[in-house]
Amino acid sequence: MKNEELKLFREVFSLRNYSPHTITIYIKAVNNFFHFTSLNKPTQEALFKFALSIKEKNLSFSHIKNSVIAVKLFSELVYGIKLNSNFLSNYRKERKLPDVLSIDEVSKIIAGIKNIKHKTIISLIYSCGLRISECVNLKIRDIDSERMLIKVEQSKGNKDRFIPLSNKMLLLLRDYYKDYKPKEFLFEGQVNSFYSARSIQAILKAALAKTKISKHISVHSLRHSYATHLLEQGTDISLIQKILGHKDIKTTLLYTQISKTQLTKINNPFDSF
Repeated sequence: MKNEELKLFREVFSLRNYSPHTITIYIKAVNNFFHFTSLNKPTQEALFKFALSIKEKNLSFSHIKNSVIAVKLFSELVYGIKLNSNFLSNYRKERKLPDVLSIDEVSKIIAGIKNIKHKTIISLIYSCGLRISECVNLKIRDIDSERMLIKVEQSKGNKDRFIPLSNKMLLLLRDYYKDYKPKEFLFEGQVNSFYSARSIQAILKAALAKTKISKHISVHSLRHSYATHLLEQGTDISLIQKILGHKDIKTTLLYTQISKTQLTKINNPFDSF
């Protein structure tokens, strides 16, 4: 595979207005495919075996699907070879509910972070239900302190949305700004103009290590926790959908299965004995 072919692939999908994040994922999947096989061009059999190898690594169905789609698109665009993904039809997806933190647990995690930049990053992700990619791409101009809103531009699905900004979060952002004075991106990195996702993951890992929380928690768990807490406080599910930027309400309804408030509304017949 030549660099020219990958360049063409990137340029075409940039022209089709795919997000930079999606393009990066597709490029990585194509590279992984050609590392997996010794073939010069994709084949139907090789694509099936590639998907199987991803499954054997216990990666998610969405990871398998996105990788297969990437190779299919690359094959058709660069080589004019049409491949199918019929072998993914009727795939039985596992439905796992994510671990979420209580408000007290989130408070303990944030309280244990002493560096104000690190504290601001983790606080903002939780208090706005941000995806990690959304956080690193935020710019100073996206913070509207007059309207108490944060604008998330061209996120998943190439859509913009507004998120309410809490008063305490605004005060923390102001303290952070006084110390660091970022120029364009809200959180600047040492190498890139924006902070890296890996660095944010490391911040949370270090903060969790100071607590006795045994749940399986990632940065994305902060987003799940925020949505669950909104629901438990009585926020309408359709409003939560808009805040999180979910295309389908079914995705947001997941939190009704996690919410303690929703579950404790049920009168257990055992208590009537």
